[in-house]
Amino acid sequence: MWLPKPRAEVFAFFADPVNVPFVMPPSLRVRLGPLPPAMAAGAVFDLRLVWLGIPLRWRAFVREYDPPVRFLDVQVRGPYARWEHRHLFLVDGEGTRVEERVVYRLPFGPLGRLAHTVLIGRQLATLWAYRRQRIGHVLGPVLDAAP
Repeated sequence: MWLPKPRAEVFAFFADPVNVPFVMPPSLRVRLGPLPPAMAAGAVFDLRLVWLGIPLRWRAFVREYDPPVRFLDVQVRGPYARWEHRHLFLVDGEGTRVEERVVYRLPFGPLGRLAHTVLIGRQLATLWAYRRQRIGHVLGPVLDAAP
C-alpha cells in the first residue's frame, strides 16, 4: 500500500503496538498486555483476543527491528503453528510504500488446511481489508501505488 506520509511517520505508526487494537476488527476484542519499555529487536508483547467466542492469547516477539526501514514480528505463542509478519517501508515519491508479508501455517495439518479453505482464509482477508481502511483513516488515503 502507498501512504501520503513520510516514512518515519508511517514506520512509527506501524511499529507502535498500541495501534494493534485500533487496526483490528472490533469483533476480535483485541487487548494489549504489558508493553515492552521500548520497541526494539527482542521486544515481546502480549495480546488477548476473542475469536468465534474463544478467548486466545498471542505473544509476539520482535525478531528484527531496523527503523525506519523494516521490522519483523513473529508469534511465539498463539493460535497459529507459524506466524511471521514482515514490514518494509520504502520512500516512494511524496509518500511511503508499505510492503507487508505474512507467512503462516495453521496447526493440525490437513484439518488446519481445510479450516483455512472453509473459514480462516476469508476471515484473514476481511481482517486485512478492515486494517487497510483503519490505517487510511489515520495516515491518509491508502493507494495501491504512488499517484
